[in-house]
Amino acid sequence: MIKINVYYIAKPTKGLEDEMCKEFASLCMGFGVKVEWLNLFNKNIKESHKTDASEAKKSYTQIFSRVFKENLYKIALSPSGREVDSFKFASFLKDKSEINFFIGGAYGLEDDFCKSCDATLSLSKLTFSHKLAKVVLSEQIYRSFCLLNNHPYHK
Repeated sequence: MIKINVYYIAKPTKGLEDEMCKEFASLCMGFGVKVEWLNLFNKNIKESHKTDASEAKKSYTQIFSRVFKENLYKIALSPSGREVDSFKFASFLKDKSEINFFIGGAYGLEDDFCKSCDATLSLSKLTFSHKLAKVVLSEQIYRSFCLLNNHPYHK
């Protein structure tokens, strides 16, 4: 079983994006891939948003450091990250047993945090809301495992 953890920071809501992420996660199970979405938004992050971007980014790093495991493959998602196509994205997931994705909060991620990850990727040059970013990432994870398993979904 391959395990993918997606850690993100967003004000808690329930919406269509959650259903779409659940649907793609269910489809991934067909490839032996378990995808889990973990929102780490908390009171400290909420308070840091009232000060400035730097403090907010520090609070994201602090909360992510609690789940950060050195020996696991880590991908930070950032607008300043490397843009790749679906085939290259799939190559980042190939032959991994556990992958952790990190999606920063409203102010992004600290550079040092991104450097501590194995890769920093951008989903697009466009700016997405967290809700949409979750759906795009969810679909790309599913697409990646379709590509890696020669499934016709990608065509």
